[in-house]
Amino acid sequence: MTTSTDHDIKVLNTLIETTIDSAEGYGEAAKDAENTRYAATFQARAAERRQVAQRLQQQVRSLGGNPEDDGTVLAKAHRMFVELRAKMSSKDDTAIVDEVERGEDHIKHKYEDALKDNDVSAGTRSAINEAYVSVKNGHDQMRDLKHALHGS
Repeated sequence: MTTSTDHDIKVLNTLIETTIDSAEGYGEAAKDAENTRYAATFQARAAERRQVAQRLQQQVRSLGGNPEDDGTVLAKAHRMFVELRAKMSSKDDTAIVDEVERGEDHIKHKYEDALKDNDVSAGTRSAINEAYVSVKNGHDQMRDLKHALHGS
């Protein structure tokens, strides 16, 4: 039988993987961006996501678990594909922002699903909610940037 602590650790580790993926995705976007202002924004978001992952890792440790310290295999495969595609065709900043914004939709939904999980403890829900504030801000910033670039 699994305990609520086991469930909390599993939920948190899933979010840690996704958050690390997001930080690495922002890092790649910063390298690819032509506009230095976008590159700086992406670098700042990458650093912020690493801090969010560290806070969630600390929560896992406080529950007696071993926190994830790496992203998902799927994200690594996706990054390799993105890097290959980038080498084959030059990406403009609009395409990069579109890619980042798609990733932001993914992470936002992961956090929202975790917040709807009635089996997580109050302490874990609080940690997830605190991290979600940062995730939602990042999502909204990239959504607004995408709309501005597309003129909508």
